[in-house]
Order: sequence, then C-alpha cells, then structure tokens
Amino acid sequence: MKKNTVDIITLGCSKNLVDSERLISQLERSGYTVRHDPPLVQGEIVVVNTCGFIADAKEESINMILSLCEAKQEGRIRELYVMGCLSQRYFEELGREIPEVDRFFGKFDWTELLRHLGKSFDHARAYDRHLTTPRHYAYLKIAEGCDRQCAYCSIPMITGVFKSRPMEDIVHEVEQLVSQGVKEFQVIAQEITFYGIDLYGKQMIAELVQRISDVKGVKWIRLHYAYPTHFPWDLLQVMRSRKNVCKYLDVALQHISTTVLHNMQRHITKEETYAFVQRLRQEVPGICLRTTLMVGFPGESEADFEELKEFVRWAKFERMGAFAYSEEDGTPAARNFKDDIPDDVKQQRLSELMALQQDISAEVQARKIGTTLRVIIDRREGDYYVGRTEFDSPEVDPEVLIPVSHGQLRRGTFYDVEITDADDFDLYGTPSSCKRESPADREES
Repeated sequence: MKKNTVDIITLGCSKNLVDSERLISQLERSGYTVRHDPPLVQGEIVVVNTCGFIADAKEESINMILSLCEAKQEGRIRELYVMGCLSQRYFEELGREIPEVDRFFGKFDWTELLRHLGKSFDHARAYDRHLTTPRHYAYLKIAEGCDRQCAYCSIPMITGVFKSRPMEDIVHEVEQLVSQGVKEFQVIAQEITFYGIDLYGKQMIAELVQRISDVKGVKWIRLHYAYPTHFPWDLLQVMRSRKNVCKYLDVALQHISTTVLHNMQRHITKEETYAFVQRLRQEVPGICLRTTLMVGFPGESEADFEELKEFVRWAKFERMGAFAYSEEDGTPAARNFKDDIPDDVKQQRLSELMALQQDISAEVQARKIGTTLRVIIDRREGDYYVGRTEFDSPEVDPEVLIPVSHGQLRRGTFYDVEITDADDFDLYGTPSSCKRESPADREES
C-alpha cells in the first residue's frame, strides 16, 4: 500500500474516461499521486468508475468492486470508493449489498469525493484533465444525458435529460489541450446531433465542429455518436469543407425492420433508414460509416433478422459493431415486452451478423491496397509501429501496422503510408519515403 496514492479504475465508455481524467487532475492538484488502471492496485485509496449500461457491463463492474473489497479486507488498500453509472442507478441497493465500500458516488456527484477526502474541488479548473490516452489524442465530451428515450436503453434514467456544454467552454478546452500537444479529438456525447437545442434553441453541432476546426493545431476531428432522426445535414457541409474534420461518422442505427424500429421507439422506418445512409454517402463521397446494431429485441422474427442481414449487405458499413438485447429494469421495453428470444438464438444471430460484417470489412480493407493514406502513429508493438488513418477511431477500429524495419517513426506524428496488404480488419504498409508532417505542422500542434 502506497501512502497518499490513489488508483483509479475506469470501466465502460470514453465518456467515463473523461470523468476519470478530470478527477485525476483534481486529485493531483490536491497533492495525491494518482495511477490510472494500474495492473496491480497499490494505492491506499482506490476509486472505481463504473458502467451500468447493459448486463455484461454491470457484471464487470460488480466483479471489480467485489475483488477490491477482498483486497481491502486483506489490508492491501485502505479506502474504496465507487462512482459512475452503476453507482448512480443502483445507489441504495449497492450501499446495502456491499457495505465494504467506504462510499458510493453517482455519475455527477463524484466531485464530492474531494470534499469527503478533506480537499476542495477547484471549480475554476473543473474541466482540466490529466490525459490517460497518448498525448496526441483526446476525447472531447460536449454534453451529458439523453432525451431520445429508446425503449431498450437505461441511459436516460442514469444521466437525465440532455445538457449541452456552452460552446465557449468546449472551444477553450480544445485550445488548452492543443497547447499540451493534442492533435486529434474524438467528439463524444450520448448523441451529438442534439447538441445546442437546450442552450441555443436549435441544433448547433455543425457550428461547434466548425469552431473546433478553426483552432490552430487541431489536425483531426472525429464524430461519435450521431442519431439518424432529425439529423443536422449542415454538419456534412462542414465535413466536406474542412480538411481537419475526418470523413467519419459513428451513427447507431440499431435495426432495419420497421416493426422492430417502432418497438424500439427509434422514430424512423426501414425506408427512411435506407435513404439516410444513401444521402450520407452521396453528400460526403468516401465517408466512413460506423454503426451499431442490435439482435434479439423482443419480437424480432426470423424475417426481421433476414431484413437486417440484407441491410448490412447493402450498406457495406466500413465499421460495424453489434450486441444482443438484454432486458434492463425500468425501461419501456422491459415494461411493455416479454424478453422472448432465447439466449442461444440471440447469440446465433449475433454470430451470423458479425461473420457477415467480417467479410464486408475484408473487402473494404482490400480495396485500400496500393493506395497511400495519411497515418498517425500511436505506439510501437513488437516488430510493428501501430497507427491509424482518419477512418479509424482509437480502441474500436482497425489499425495500420508498419514494420519497424522500415525506419524509426515517432509517436503522435503523421506519415504518408503506402498500403501493401490487408487482412479482415487491419492494414499493413510502408512509409512513403518517410514523408511526414512538416516542421510548420508540428509547430502548429
């Protein structure tokens, strides 16, 4: 046990990660030594930032808490605190069932953790962060909450209504992060297309992205997560016209059957979804689309699932994830529908869908062989440098592998890379005469 040291463990999504980074900054300002996701907990204080979205995520969070309770009982840590989505949703139940935890904090009251430790939260520097990502990229959270009320989703119960951050605050944070060496920003929220309605009375995501792109030193902006209904089409004009706005859009579509979409409360039909995808590709030629789909929603028939597979074959999404429906307490789906699809059927459908996508991904990646792409280097891993193109978001998307035998490459630097080979997901390449960003570009960064 290391005195005056805090270990923070983050579970779940990148939005949680941003909260952890803000907490780390505040703790360090208060005199603590902080480690994030250490392989072995050794701090006298441990904080777990939990996820409560679906059953698997909740189980992971509970198992982590219980393992740390055991470490506390063995004297390996002194205090254990829990924050985040799971704690927000099941605050009272967790307190009763896991009394070994010293205190639970919700998703938004974690700032009270400082006060509990006898420290003060510095509100003047509330959005200062200690980045846990490589220093050349960061996640940029522009809002909290969600107003969409999809039938299967518990997020609105956890996070409440959509709350946009003021545009000036976001731009200031970008400027601050750029001054620290950040070049690439993943713009995130529960869904970004609603941004601005609560503060400005209209969708303002296009103007926000434009203002971020104006900040000197911002090289790439990538957008997660959009919603298809009432999509702000002016955002695509910004994507077309701004070189540093990646031609990349993460938009969760969930399904294609009109019946299933209606039951999911997605407010869109099969025909409208096809038209939506077609318009995205027409307005931004070469756009990379990432989506998430769900199988096994109550009532999903074999015919519905066949429609979904046909849609995936047609759309040929460059990036796609999928998951099986799990019933979440308190959601409209749990109240109104019986979870009538057997688990083995859900898993079979999930496997079929992902096998289909694997073939599509292999086709997409193979078409890039012989092209030259701009790649940013994230790390060295064994005999390869590992990087990404503008079509690849960190952690979730394929990567570009470059043999170290081709010369030394610098992390956080852009190179022109000729793609020489591809597998189902990743690309392989060689630097084009080691051409990289100019000194002027590096100075801007």
